[in-house]
Amino acid sequence: MTRQPTAPRRRTVNTSAGAVERNGINPVPDAERHGTPASLFWPWAASNLSLAGVAFGVYLMGLGLGWWQAVAAGAIGYVLSFALVGLVSVAGARTGAPTMAISRLSFGLHGNKLPTLFSYVSNVGWETVLVTLSSLGGAAILARVAPGAFAERGGEGSPTTTAVALCFAVTAAVVVVVGVYGHALIMKVQKYLTAAIAVMTVAYMVLMADRVDLSTAGGAPGDAGVFVGGVVFAMTLLGLGWVNCGADYSRYLPRDASARGIAGWTTLGGVLAPLVLLVFGALLTSGDPRLAAAAAADPVGALAAELPTWFLVPYLLTAVGGFVSGAIMDIYSSGMSLLTLGVPIRRHLAVLVDGALMTLGGWYLLFVSQSFLATFQAFLSIVGVTMAAWVAVFLVEQWRRRAAGYDLTAVRPVGWPAVVSLAAATALGLGLITSADPHLARGVGFLLTESAARGTLGAMNIGVVVALLVAGALYAALSTLDGRRRGAAASTTSEGAL
Repeated sequence: MTRQPTAPRRRTVNTSAGAVERNGINPVPDAERHGTPASLFWPWAASNLSLAGVAFGVYLMGLGLGWWQAVAAGAIGYVLSFALVGLVSVAGARTGAPTMAISRLSFGLHGNKLPTLFSYVSNVGWETVLVTLSSLGGAAILARVAPGAFAERGGEGSPTTTAVALCFAVTAAVVVVVGVYGHALIMKVQKYLTAAIAVMTVAYMVLMADRVDLSTAGGAPGDAGVFVGGVVFAMTLLGLGWVNCGADYSRYLPRDASARGIAGWTTLGGVLAPLVLLVFGALLTSGDPRLAAAAAADPVGALAAELPTWFLVPYLLTAVGGFVSGAIMDIYSSGMSLLTLGVPIRRHLAVLVDGALMTLGGWYLLFVSQSFLATFQAFLSIVGVTMAAWVAVFLVEQWRRRAAGYDLTAVRPVGWPAVVSLAAATALGLGLITSADPHLARGVGFLLTESAARGTLGAMNIGVVVALLVAGALYAALSTLDGRRRGAAASTTSEGAL
């Protein structure tokens, strides 16, 4: 009897939520791909469904916009910026690789270290901001719940340093632990967090509804420059902080997953909840203009000031849960960026490095910075410029490869067209933004006169949009010229060989 050959055994990989993820920046094998584009709704919804979304509406009103202008600016900025995240996510399913590893196709193996460093700083900065927001709000609420233990004497209920440090330590520990376990646990945790936070957020809005005065919702409209500045601010608040992470969460989808579905579900998940919260935050500010000033120092504490005491603990859990959701995704992606930089370390250990940097950044925001909002806005603008320039290059490259596909093994050392485009657009963009944080203001706004920086042009922070447009146009032109030059050189070499 002839023995029939046996089929090769398929390698089984533990991809359960209880196991530490073993894939790093390598492409995820097809055998480990699963799910549908609709699954992307949950992580993006959870990471952006936080009470910070209410504060963002307060911030936009604080720029000097009327209610309808703040809502319109937020809607435009949110949709435009998160649509970019959706487009980036398509490349994750096609390659199985994380975002910044795919970026090597345009920037090259070594040239890609420049945008990856920007990406790393962006992720660590965002996770620091989110954990800091959680700490500020949590400490303020603890000071009200247990004033004898957590409030300063004679400080009108202001929280003690111990309360702030305690909240920061607990939140940071949760973020690091989930980040260490990786993709499977993140996707599972985010699904449950979305449902829980949504219920508690609705309860918060119901309790605060009587503070909304629709008769004041019109407000005095700001000028066109301030409106453009509001759109740019909204873009940096949401999508431009996530563009360098899009493919990290779509890479486990099947290779042939619908591009339209990936982009659509990512955008819907990222925009839906923040837009509802932004509208509510703008309405709250219309009814109480003092809220904008209070939220500049402690957004979460300011939003809890009028809550009944019995709801403070649920409010704290809601606030912390929302910030933790976003910080978890940031710390996971920052670990991917660290690996892409070439640091010889395992993915789960890279998360621990990020956690240490997050702690240092949190110390600056909590105990050194004189104004959280000023530092936050400056960080958003600077990161927004660099990420806008990078994503323009990334998407132009994705468009160029729409027919040929992605070959991550065919990467040159340095993609000079991409590097030059990123550097030029970033420098131009940084020269056209302003900063209210004196420590961060020295490196920006150098293309603006003093009067322009203080006027409408400075308020617009137009450098973010300029960086996006210039980088995309410049890379399209330079990459086309480079392709022709390389094609001509190859043709000459071939003719010489004949």
